[in-house]
Amino acid sequence: MSKAKAKAMKSRTAAGEENTAREAWGLLAGLVYPPPFLDAARKLGLRPAAFGALRILDKPRTMSEVADFLHCDNSNVTGIVDVLEEKGLATRRPSEQDRRVKLIALTAEGRRVRARLVRAVEKPPAWLQGLSEADRMALRDLLRRAVDATDRAKIRANA
Repeated sequence: MSKAKAKAMKSRTAAGEENTAREAWGLLAGLVYPPPFLDAARKLGLRPAAFGALRILDKPRTMSEVADFLHCDNSNVTGIVDVLEEKGLATRRPSEQDRRVKLIALTAEGRRVRARLVRAVEKPPAWLQGLSEADRMALRDLLRRAVDATDRAKIRANA
């Protein structure tokens, strides 16, 4: 086989792999977007960021911890926590170790709302429940490999 022919075959293979990746991503995105928790959060009058804050508040957390989890600046967390406080879902208090640091904790109502939203997120969607057990296992194993590959890539990037 000539070098030109081999190069053309390699180019077609790469283009085919890119098309396969795009097709797979399009199918996956159509299944998972919009996330089902958005509807549950909306019914409670919460925006996605407030729901994200509720998810991490399984115990009192600092504003910085919440910001890290939400991938946002600490100043953005102030507004999110303001909303949670206004709705009676969270309180803000100084840390016992460093009074300059604010801890965010859920109220009893906040814990109830958090539990309801976590249940909504953890419930598998109908399309997944409709698959056979063998297909669910195959999908789980494939997704686990994708997560592991992503984790390895992050470690290499940080090395």
